[in-house]
Amino acid sequence: MRILIAGGAGYVGSALIPKLIERGYSVDVVDLFWFGNHLGPQVGVIHKDIFDLQKSDLTGYNQVIFMAGLSNDPMAEFSPSKNFIFNAAAPAYLAYTAKQAGVMRFIYASSCSVYGYTENELFDEDRPVSSSYPYGISKLQGERAVLQMCNPDFSVIALRKGTVSGYSPRMRFDLLVNTMFKTAMKEGVIRVSNPSIWRPFLSIEDASIAYTRAIEANDNLSGVFNIASGNATLGEVADQVRATLVKETGVKVDLEINRVNDVRNYKVSIDRARNILSFHPQHDVESITRNLIANQSKCNDWDNPSYYNIRVFRDQESSASEELVTAQLGRSS
Repeated sequence: MRILIAGGAGYVGSALIPKLIERGYSVDVVDLFWFGNHLGPQVGVIHKDIFDLQKSDLTGYNQVIFMAGLSNDPMAEFSPSKNFIFNAAAPAYLAYTAKQAGVMRFIYASSCSVYGYTENELFDEDRPVSSSYPYGISKLQGERAVLQMCNPDFSVIALRKGTVSGYSPRMRFDLLVNTMFKTAMKEGVIRVSNPSIWRPFLSIEDASIAYTRAIEANDNLSGVFNIASGNATLGEVADQVRATLVKETGVKVDLEINRVNDVRNYKVSIDRARNILSFHPQHDVESITRNLIANQSKCNDWDNPSYYNIRVFRDQESSASEELVTAQLGRSS
């Protein structure tokens, strides 16, 4: 089977793709490589913008996975316009082109962020969504756009993922458990913005399992699936990260508890993914933290800008603005 992954050189793709190759899949990646290329030589590379892809570029692929776009709230809020283009229009265009090219399945990397703010309820995929901020809105728009294209010959699966954490060759320290781990190791403190806020968390290993189950699902299966390793309050996550670090490394870690208002508060049911995709998460906050400890030597340059998506995005936007000004000056002269 041939698979094309848009944005496959990112955080999740860099961990997933080696596992897919081990299972015998042929994998290519289309990416602009803002965060570098941490993939092996056996991965084919298409260095293109998604909007430059044509039907001929996608012909011959069995499945296409969309992992591209802006990946968190800071990026979306920095450039709401780019957020809606990359997270809503790009997957719609790619799914449309994939369908025209005869691709059998399209998998969209959605997010539990679409649920917005809920209180004391476990949400399944049939519950109403209420996000009121750019990132969550754009992910829902992308999800709805690709799902409306499914038919008996074109399967569409949307994975609403919880906050992914754990080690990846393309590392990030702007994610829930990863951020707590980084500040604990660097500063000896874990900062909690609001201990009562609920989040579904997802280990990067479980994320890879979810994508594998979606790829290998029945050919005619389509739909939306919540994907998480578990649900916890931010206070509980901090306690578990701290306890694991103390147990495994002996470091002293303080807690700094705040009460910052948050527009996101949700916990999700993964029963549908369990029953239909046979997705059974194997990890928790403790095992995610142990995974980070085991790989610490590979990513302990804590302030490396490439570990923080918003820093890279700001640099890209700044460079693009400078190039535009230079081009305009050149035309005016």
